[in-house]
Amino acid sequence: MNLLSITVELLVGFIALFIMTKVLGKVSFAQITPFDFISAIVLGELVGNAIYDNEVKLSSILYAVLLWASLIYIIELITQKFRGTRKLFEGSPSIIIRNGICDREEMKKNKIDINEVQNLLRQKDVFSIREVAYAILEIDGSLSVLKKSGYENPTTSDLGLHEKPVYLPFTFINDGVVDWENLHKAGFNETWLSKTLRQHQIDHYRDVFYLEWKEDEGVHIVKNQ
Repeated sequence: MNLLSITVELLVGFIALFIMTKVLGKVSFAQITPFDFISAIVLGELVGNAIYDNEVKLSSILYAVLLWASLIYIIELITQKFRGTRKLFEGSPSIIIRNGICDREEMKKNKIDINEVQNLLRQKDVFSIREVAYAILEIDGSLSVLKKSGYENPTTSDLGLHEKPVYLPFTFINDGVVDWENLHKAGFNETWLSKTLRQHQIDHYRDVFYLEWKEDEGVHIVKNQ
Protein backbone atom coordinates (compact mmCIF):
# COMPACT_ATOMS: atom_id res chain seq x y z
CA MET A 1 0.00 0.00 0.00
CA ASN A 2 2.90 2.33 0.77
CA LEU A 3 4.39 1.77 -2.72
CA LEU A 4 0.99 2.29 -4.31
CA SER A 5 0.51 5.52 -2.36
CA ILE A 6 3.94 6.85 -3.41
CA THR A 7 3.25 5.93 -7.04
CA VAL A 8 -0.08 7.73 -7.07
CA GLU A 9 1.34 10.82 -5.37
CA LEU A 10 4.31 10.95 -7.76
CA LEU A 11 2.02 10.67 -10.76
CA VAL A 12 -0.29 13.38 -9.45
CA GLY A 13 2.66 15.65 -8.62
CA PHE A 14 4.20 15.04 -12.06
CA ILE A 15 0.96 15.79 -13.90
CA ALA A 16 0.31 18.90 -11.81
CA LEU A 17 3.80 20.29 -12.48
CA PHE A 18 3.53 19.41 -16.18
CA ILE A 19 0.22 21.28 -16.50
CA MET A 20 1.64 24.23 -14.57
CA THR A 21 4.64 24.57 -16.91
CA LYS A 22 2.31 24.49 -19.93
CA VAL A 23 0.09 27.19 -18.46
CA LEU A 24 2.95 29.47 -17.38
CA GLY A 25 4.73 29.22 -20.74
CA LYS A 26 8.24 28.34 -21.87
CA VAL A 27 11.37 29.94 -20.47
CA SER A 28 14.75 28.54 -21.46
CA PHE A 29 17.37 27.94 -18.80
CA ALA A 30 19.51 30.60 -20.46
CA GLN A 31 16.77 33.17 -19.83
CA ILE A 32 15.68 32.12 -16.34
CA THR A 33 15.57 34.93 -13.80
CA PRO A 34 16.49 34.61 -10.09
CA PHE A 35 12.77 34.65 -9.27
CA ASP A 36 12.10 31.80 -11.73
CA PHE A 37 14.96 29.81 -10.21
CA ILE A 38 13.66 30.23 -6.66
CA SER A 39 10.14 29.34 -7.81
CA ALA A 40 11.38 26.09 -9.34
CA ILE A 41 13.19 25.14 -6.12
CA VAL A 42 10.17 25.93 -3.96
CA LEU A 43 7.85 23.89 -6.19
CA GLY A 44 10.26 20.95 -6.10
CA GLU A 45 10.45 21.13 -2.32
CA LEU A 46 6.68 21.39 -1.96
CA VAL A 47 6.03 18.32 -4.09
CA GLY A 48 8.97 16.32 -2.72
CA ASN A 49 8.15 16.90 0.94
CA ALA A 50 4.47 16.23 0.36
CA ILE A 51 5.15 12.92 -1.41
CA TYR A 52 7.46 11.48 1.21
CA ASP A 53 5.66 12.76 4.27
CA ASN A 54 3.06 10.19 5.31
CA GLU A 55 1.02 12.79 7.18
CA VAL A 56 0.50 14.91 4.07
CA LYS A 57 -2.54 14.05 1.99
CA LEU A 58 -2.79 14.03 -1.80
CA SER A 59 -5.04 17.08 -1.70
CA SER A 60 -2.26 19.01 0.05
CA ILE A 61 0.09 18.36 -2.86
CA LEU A 62 -2.42 19.64 -5.37
CA TYR A 63 -3.28 22.67 -3.24
CA ALA A 64 0.38 23.63 -2.72
CA VAL A 65 1.21 23.36 -6.43
CA LEU A 66 -1.99 25.16 -7.48
CA LEU A 67 -1.49 28.03 -5.01
CA TRP A 68 2.17 28.58 -5.94
CA ALA A 69 1.42 28.33 -9.66
CA SER A 70 -1.41 30.84 -9.26
CA LEU A 71 0.90 33.32 -7.55
CA ILE A 72 3.49 32.99 -10.34
CA TYR A 73 0.78 33.31 -13.00
CA ILE A 74 -0.59 36.48 -11.37
CA ILE A 75 2.89 38.03 -11.33
CA GLU A 76 3.36 37.11 -15.01
CA LEU A 77 0.06 38.82 -15.85
CA ILE A 78 1.01 41.91 -13.87
CA THR A 79 4.39 42.26 -15.65
CA GLN A 80 2.71 41.85 -19.03
CA LYS A 81 -0.05 44.37 -18.35
CA PHE A 82 1.92 46.95 -16.38
CA ARG A 83 5.32 47.69 -17.88
CA GLY A 84 6.49 49.59 -14.81
CA THR A 85 6.39 46.43 -12.67
CA ARG A 86 8.87 44.51 -14.84
CA LYS A 87 11.87 46.12 -13.21
CA LEU A 88 10.57 45.19 -9.74
CA PHE A 89 9.77 41.53 -10.49
CA GLU A 90 12.21 40.72 -13.31
CA GLY A 91 15.02 43.19 -12.79
CA SER A 92 16.67 45.17 -15.59
CA PRO A 93 19.94 44.89 -17.54
CA SER A 94 22.89 47.01 -16.43
CA ILE A 95 25.61 48.53 -18.63
CA ILE A 96 28.82 47.73 -16.76
CA ILE A 97 31.21 48.76 -19.57
CA ARG A 98 30.31 51.92 -21.45
CA ASN A 99 32.44 53.32 -24.31
CA GLY A 100 35.24 50.99 -23.25
CA ILE A 101 35.23 52.20 -19.62
CA CYS A 102 34.09 50.08 -16.66
CA ASP A 103 31.21 51.66 -14.77
CA ARG A 104 32.28 50.95 -11.19
CA GLU A 105 29.03 52.24 -9.70
CA GLU A 106 26.97 49.79 -11.78
CA MET A 107 29.39 46.99 -10.87
CA LYS A 108 28.99 47.77 -7.15
CA LYS A 109 25.22 47.97 -7.54
CA ASN A 110 25.18 44.49 -9.11
CA LYS A 111 27.77 43.12 -6.66
CA ILE A 112 30.18 42.06 -9.37
CA ASP A 113 33.94 42.64 -9.32
CA ILE A 114 36.50 42.94 -12.12
CA ASN A 115 37.53 39.28 -11.84
CA GLU A 116 33.94 38.15 -12.42
CA VAL A 117 33.64 40.55 -15.36
CA GLN A 118 36.81 39.10 -16.91
CA ASN A 119 35.47 35.58 -16.35
CA LEU A 120 32.20 36.43 -18.14
CA LEU A 121 34.12 38.13 -20.96
CA ARG A 122 36.29 35.05 -21.51
CA GLN A 123 33.12 32.99 -21.90
CA LYS A 124 32.36 35.30 -24.84
CA ASP A 125 35.87 34.73 -26.29
CA VAL A 126 36.98 38.19 -25.18
CA PHE A 127 40.29 38.11 -23.35
CA SER A 128 40.92 41.81 -22.83
CA ILE A 129 38.66 44.61 -21.64
CA ARG A 130 40.28 46.88 -24.22
CA GLU A 131 38.37 44.95 -26.92
CA VAL A 132 34.98 45.89 -25.44
CA ALA A 133 32.91 48.91 -26.40
CA TYR A 134 29.85 47.94 -24.34
CA ALA A 135 29.10 45.09 -21.94
CA ILE A 136 25.60 44.57 -20.57
CA LEU A 137 24.88 42.40 -17.54
CA GLU A 138 21.57 40.71 -18.31
CA ILE A 139 18.91 39.86 -15.72
CA ASP A 140 19.86 36.16 -15.85
CA GLY A 141 23.49 36.97 -14.93
CA SER A 142 24.91 36.48 -18.43
CA LEU A 143 26.97 39.13 -20.21
CA SER A 144 26.19 40.57 -23.65
CA VAL A 145 29.23 42.09 -25.35
CA LEU A 146 29.56 44.61 -28.17
CA LYS A 147 33.18 44.72 -29.35
CA LYS A 148 35.00 47.72 -30.70
CA SER A 149 35.05 47.69 -34.48
CA GLY A 150 38.80 47.12 -34.53
CA TYR A 151 38.39 43.77 -32.78
CA GLU A 152 35.50 42.35 -34.79
CA ASN A 153 36.10 39.30 -36.96
CA PRO A 154 37.45 39.87 -39.51
CA THR A 155 39.14 42.97 -38.13
CA THR A 156 39.00 46.24 -39.98
CA SER A 157 42.80 46.32 -40.03
CA ASP A 158 42.80 43.00 -41.87
CA LEU A 159 40.62 44.55 -44.57
CA GLY A 160 42.60 47.79 -44.72
CA LEU A 161 39.65 49.86 -43.45
CA HIS A 162 39.52 52.71 -40.96
CA GLU A 163 38.00 52.05 -37.56
CA LYS A 164 34.43 53.25 -37.19
CA PRO A 165 32.82 54.36 -33.92
CA VAL A 166 30.52 51.84 -32.23
CA TYR A 167 27.07 52.95 -31.09
CA LEU A 168 24.71 51.30 -28.63
CA PRO A 169 21.08 51.06 -29.81
CA PHE A 170 18.32 52.68 -27.74
CA THR A 171 14.84 51.19 -27.34
CA PHE A 172 12.30 54.01 -27.57
CA ILE A 173 9.04 52.02 -27.76
CA ASN A 174 8.33 48.57 -26.38
CA ASP A 175 4.86 46.97 -26.54
CA GLY A 176 3.31 50.31 -27.48
CA VAL A 177 4.80 52.10 -24.46
CA VAL A 178 7.36 54.90 -24.85
CA ASP A 179 10.55 54.75 -22.77
CA TRP A 180 10.87 58.49 -22.20
CA GLU A 181 14.08 58.09 -20.23
CA ASN A 182 15.85 56.43 -23.16
CA LEU A 183 14.39 58.98 -25.57
CA HIS A 184 15.74 61.90 -23.57
CA LYS A 185 19.11 60.22 -22.97
CA ALA A 186 19.51 59.95 -26.74
CA GLY A 187 18.81 63.69 -27.07
CA PHE A 188 15.29 63.55 -28.51
CA ASN A 189 11.84 64.64 -27.39
CA GLU A 190 8.17 63.86 -28.00
CA THR A 191 8.00 66.18 -31.02
CA TRP A 192 10.80 64.28 -32.78
CA LEU A 193 9.19 60.93 -31.96
CA SER A 194 5.76 61.98 -33.28
CA LYS A 195 7.33 63.32 -36.47
CA THR A 196 9.29 60.10 -36.97
CA LEU A 197 6.16 57.99 -36.53
CA ARG A 198 4.22 60.12 -39.03
CA GLN A 199 7.01 59.60 -41.57
CA HIS A 200 6.33 55.87 -41.27
CA GLN A 201 2.53 56.30 -41.53
CA ILE A 202 2.00 55.56 -37.84
CA ASP A 203 -0.54 57.62 -35.90
CA HIS A 204 0.02 56.50 -32.31
CA TYR A 205 2.64 54.94 -30.05
CA ARG A 206 0.38 51.98 -29.29
CA ASP A 207 0.57 50.99 -32.98
CA VAL A 208 4.28 50.26 -32.53
CA PHE A 209 5.44 46.94 -31.15
CA TYR A 210 9.12 47.88 -31.08
CA LEU A 211 11.10 50.98 -32.05
CA GLU A 212 14.88 51.07 -31.83
CA TRP A 213 17.23 53.94 -32.67
CA LYS A 214 20.93 53.74 -33.44
CA GLU A 215 23.04 56.81 -34.15
CA ASP A 216 24.68 55.48 -37.31
CA GLU A 217 21.60 53.69 -38.71
CA GLY A 218 18.58 55.65 -37.52
CA VAL A 219 15.30 54.01 -36.49
CA HIS A 220 14.10 50.45 -36.86
CA ILE A 221 10.34 49.99 -36.39
CA VAL A 222 8.21 46.88 -35.94
CA LYS A 223 4.49 47.64 -36.12
CA ASN A 224 1.82 45.89 -34.08
CA GLN A 225 -0.02 43.29 -36.15
